[in-house]
This record gives sequence, C-alpha cells and structure tokens, in this order.
Amino acid sequence: MCVYKFFFKILIILFLIVNPSWSEDFDNVLITGNDRISDQTILVFSELPDNNFLDENSLNNILKKLYNSGFFSNVQVKLENKKLMIDVVENPIIQTVHIDGIEKKKTKNKIYDILLLKDRSSFNATSLKNDEINIINLLKNEGYYLPNVTSSIQKFDDNKIDLFYSIKLGNKAKISKITFLGDKKYKDGKLRNIIISEEYKFWKIISGKKFLNENLINYDKRLLENFYKNNGFYNVIIESSFANYLGDDKFELIFNISSGKKYFFNNLVLKLPDDYDIINFKKLELIFNDLKGENYSINSINKILNEIDKIVLNKQYEFLKSTVSEIIDDNLINFTFNIQDTEKFYVEKINIFGNNITKEEVLRNNFSIDEGDAFNELLHKRTTNNLKSLNFFKNVDSEIIDGTLDNQKVINFTVEEKPTGEISAGAGVGSNGGTVAFGVNENNFLGNGVEFGSDLSISSSTVQGLISINNPNYQGSNRSLKLSVENKSTDYLSTFGYKSNKTGFNVGSGFEYYDNLYLNLGFSTYFENLEINDSTASPTMKKQKGNYFDTFFNYTFAYDMRDQKFKPTDGYISRFTQNVPLLSESYDLKNTYDLKLYNKFLNENVLSWGVYAAVINSLNNKNVKLSDRLFLPANKLRGFEFGKIGPKDGVDFIGGNYALTFNASSTLPQILPNFQNSDFSLFFDAANVWGIDYDGAIGDGGKIRSSIGIAIDLYTPIGPLNFSFSEPIMKGKYDIVEKFRFNLGTTF
Repeated sequence: MCVYKFFFKILIILFLIVNPSWSEDFDNVLITGNDRISDQTILVFSELPDNNFLDENSLNNILKKLYNSGFFSNVQVKLENKKLMIDVVENPIIQTVHIDGIEKKKTKNKIYDILLLKDRSSFNATSLKNDEINIINLLKNEGYYLPNVTSSIQKFDDNKIDLFYSIKLGNKAKISKITFLGDKKYKDGKLRNIIISEEYKFWKIISGKKFLNENLINYDKRLLENFYKNNGFYNVIIESSFANYLGDDKFELIFNISSGKKYFFNNLVLKLPDDYDIINFKKLELIFNDLKGENYSINSINKILNEIDKIVLNKQYEFLKSTVSEIIDDNLINFTFNIQDTEKFYVEKINIFGNNITKEEVLRNNFSIDEGDAFNELLHKRTTNNLKSLNFFKNVDSEIIDGTLDNQKVINFTVEEKPTGEISAGAGVGSNGGTVAFGVNENNFLGNGVEFGSDLSISSSTVQGLISINNPNYQGSNRSLKLSVENKSTDYLSTFGYKSNKTGFNVGSGFEYYDNLYLNLGFSTYFENLEINDSTASPTMKKQKGNYFDTFFNYTFAYDMRDQKFKPTDGYISRFTQNVPLLSESYDLKNTYDLKLYNKFLNENVLSWGVYAAVINSLNNKNVKLSDRLFLPANKLRGFEFGKIGPKDGVDFIGGNYALTFNASSTLPQILPNFQNSDFSLFFDAANVWGIDYDGAIGDGGKIRSSIGIAIDLYTPIGPLNFSFSEPIMKGKYDIVEKFRFNLGTTF
C-alpha cells in the first residue's frame, strides 16, 4: 500500500512539472467596485494579453500591475466561465494636506514640494511612509537633528480624506566648532574660508550655514577637495566628515584631510587624427608650455578641455570627442589629450516637454543645435546651458534616444517652470545720504521670453523712474531689442548750482559680435529743463538756463574675458562707449573707456587694476551743458567727496571736459577669523577731472589727485556693508576731502 502511495505522489509531481499551470481563454471582462477610475483606465493598467488566453501567471501580473498603479487599496482578479472578473477598492482621494507644527511659510512650502501625496491625489500607505521619511530628511538638512513626524487621517463621505502631518522640530544642531585634522597643509582659518558651513555666532541672525546640514557638509567636502587639487595635491582625500555632539544642541564639525604630496605638471601632449591640421590647435601648445613645472591644478585641465571644445566648435569639426589620460612619474604628472573621431549621426527631432507657460519658439530660439544638424555633444550641452540661463525653469533635463534610422537621434528636453516675476524694494544709506528703491519685474512676460521692468529710486537729491521692456532674442535673431522710458529729476542747486528735470526715450539692441566680444547699439531722445542758482551762479552758467531737446546715437564694444561675473579672480573686461549727438541743442560728444584686469596670487588673493577715461566736447563750439559735464564715479576716487574736485565756477563745482582714473586693489588674507563673510583689500586711487570751457572758472588742470586706503566689505544678514578708510596723498587747493565712506544696501 505504501508503495502505491509513493508512486501516486511521483505521478502527481511529474504532472505538475510537465503541466505547471492551467491556461484558459476569456471572451469578456467584468469590472466592479470602481467609481472615479474608468473601466478603460483599469484595462490599460491591467495590460491584458492580446490572445485572450490567461494562466495563473497572467492573473498574478494583472493583480500586481493594478496594485502598482497606486489607485487601489484592494484588488481581486478571477476567471469564471470564460469571464475575467476584476473587483477593486479605490484608494481615497486627499482633499487637503495639512502640515502642523511649522510656522515658517518657506519651510512649510519646501515640505509640501517634496510630498508624494498632495491635494487631490490618490492616497496609499506606501507613499505616506515615504513622505514621512522624506520630511524627516529635509528637516535634518535644515539643521533639526531630532525631528519627529506623525500622520493622521480624517475620513469624509464619498471616499475622501484630509491628511494631517504633525511635526515636532526640536532644536537645531548648532555648529559650535569646525576642526580640521590630518595632513592638512593649511591653517584652519584658511580652510574655513573655503567651506560654506560656519561656526555658530550670536550675530549671525538669519544665516542657515551655522547649523548642521548633511547636504552642505558633503558640498564642503567637494570644495575642500577641489581647493587641494587646484593647489597641486592630486591624491587628496577628505577621509571623513562627521559631527561630534558637545551638549546643549552644540556639535563639532570635523574634517579629516589626507593631502598627500604635491604634484607638478610635466609633459602635456596633444594627439590628433592624422587628417587634422595641427595649426588649428596651436594655442594649446602655448598653454602646455606655460603649465610645465607649475602646480597640478584641476582647473587648468578643465581650461584646456574647454579650449579644445572651442576649437572644435569654431572649426566646425562635427564628429570629434576629447579624452585625457595621465601617467605619474614620482611627483610629476604627464598628460595626454586625445582628440578622436566619433560615431557620425544626425538630429532627427527635438522635443520639448513641460513648458506650460513659456512658448516653444522662445526655447527653440536658444538652441545651438537644430533638427537635421550633425549631432554635436558640445552644442547639445550649450543648448542645455542656454535654457538654464534663461532663468525661467527650476530644472532642465535632456535625454538622447535612438531615432527611426540607425544614424539618427532624438533629443528630448524636459523643463520645470518656476515663477519669473518679482516685486522688490530696497533701502540704502551712506555718507552721501540715503536712497530708497522699488521695482516690479517680470522676466518671461506672457511666456514670450520678454523682460518687463519698472523701477523707482528716491534719494536726497534725485528722483528717478524707469519703465523698460527687453526682448533678449528678438525674432530669433540672437539680438536683443530694448525699449525704455525714464524720468530723472536732480536737485543740485545747493551743491553744484543747478537743477535738472530730464525725460527720455531709449531704444537699443545688443548681441555677441564675436567670441566674448559684445556690441550694443542705441538711440536716445531727451527733453530737459535746466534751472540755475541765480544768487550764486556766474553769468556764463546763467546762460545755460532753459529747455533742451537732444537725440543721441550710442554704441558700446565690450570684450569680456573674466572667469566669472561676480567677484572675478582672473581675466579682464574692456569697454568703449560713444554717445554721438544727432539732433541736439547742445551737441555734446562723449567718449568713455573702461578697462579692469584681475590676477590671482598667493593662492586665493586677487590683484586688480584698471583705468577709466572719459572725454566730452561740444561739436558746435558752445560750452558743454552743465548736466552733461564729467564727474568721477564715486568708486573711482576714494578719499574725496563725490563731485568735489576739479573746476569751480564761484562756489560751484562744475565738472570737467576730461576725466582719467587709475585704480589698483589687492585683497588681503582673512584678517578676522570670526568674520568669514568679509573681504578686506588695500587700494590706491589716482584721478583727475579737468578741462574748462567756462570763462572765469577756477580749476587745477594739471593736478593729479590720489589716495591710499583700506576697504572692508561685510556680507551681513541685512545686506552688504561697505567701508572705506582713505588718506589723500595729493589734492587740489579747493578739493573737499572725505576720509571715511560707507554704504549699506539691502532688499526686502
């Protein structure tokens, strides 16, 4: 008997092996339990087989796919009498998500943005758990080291709910001390200036950098690594960064640094395909020669790769890519830059997704690559950067997929739009008086990529209003078109002997004429009423009283080779501007030239120097109009009151026909370790304003004014604060000295 049972079991097993599952066809589908979700949607998610045959695996797949849709809390699937029956229980719909325990609107908005479950979305328990974890992680990155999050649900009729998150923030983790350990090679004060995180100080009222933030700490590690690699330490490792609890919500942030030895550039070699002309890459040889023997620097490598990219684009090499390899010999590194042919393919189509407000043509006008072009990775990257630089989007993503043919590709750009309008207000105070300003600006007006702005500023002597509209890519021409209307009322009766009310209209266009060379063209029309202080003015000045109508053509050439626009450390910028009178009652021709150069020395210090020159003359042999005469910009000559040097008419400083300045400045190492958000610099200014076309005017035509001093820039929670302490070296007889100057500005 036992033998028969044994063989029977064997037969059953063999049957299951041979025929592991059943299979049956169906000719109808019955869906029940759904209310909001349509039958068609459920069928789409089910992905039923085309042949209408089902087995056990098929039913399990249907069940799995419906659960994964996130729409249902319960799903049952069965096959009876050739009828597929699907019964579902829909997840409730979230009416409102409530976030309790958070007072700051900004933090509450950040939390809502990361939630998977939002207003009018379908609820499911998995997403709820993930949201709780995401909230905790976000709060930890905001500096709260022990946040607590609980959730609850309030049910309503019609399968609707309200979702509540109750949040207890706890205290923030204060960075009481930042310590650098290991083979660090630099002083702690220097390294603190490299990272973003900073030690907690009571005067840092609103700075978030004084609290522990995991993302910020990881970023600090990268900053330290880049700093060392730009100073020769090729194998630097930031071994660890962690926080040591000190009690009372205070932590010590520790970075352990293994710098290794310093490396130097040795031989740098370029390898090209045989059929490419080396003469096109001649500039690289000069760079290679300059670098040999210098400290290894990752920035130098990137500079070479960028230069290769420029050459490839300028010479229209369509199918090239560059790679770099290195060989280390003791403390010397040999680099080989390989330029190779790549696979040849073309752009079949470019798709754009996510632009609900911005018109598609605005985006396409910023493309460096187009449909039908040979695919070029550099132009593809440039296009992505162009879209990011529009500042219309939170994110810009790009995907390259295969086209319909083997040698074709499709590029998909996905953008996430953000608000582009702003209302601003500001205030400033300085030794020359106070200023308030208001503005309304929209950078993507009606989705056309057009900038609209209106600004009003009021000071003790000036009221100025401006309305402008600018299309930075007019009709897809890569040229800007700007229109503006402005009014400026200036009351200098007590200081310079005149009062002016000027209303004007401006139209201009600008574009990149050549690599890094920019050209701006403009036309201006002004109506001006000029009043003169009758009690103190000379007869010559009184003659200028009256109304004026002036039109000008103006153009500017600018060559910008700075490494960055804000706080540049290398390169230069050169500008020449000319205002040419067309139909004018004064016919004043004005020329200005401005040059500023920057050089880094002793690691992070920057030496800058520049010249500024301006000339204005009347083309009809009349005196230059008072409101057109030259005064030095306030930052060009420190140590003297603004406008209080040069020619005078009685008690009034009237400016000159010529102006010339020379400025030199050098940043200093961090003097105050506890004031890391500060810059100190020594400066030397030399300047003069001269040229008199007024009878009886007094001036020191050949007298150079100069000064030395120290400037301090403090970046405070209420705005940038600038101080300058100056000592005049040379001055004129009638000049008015100003040894101390400060300015404070902020926006709110």
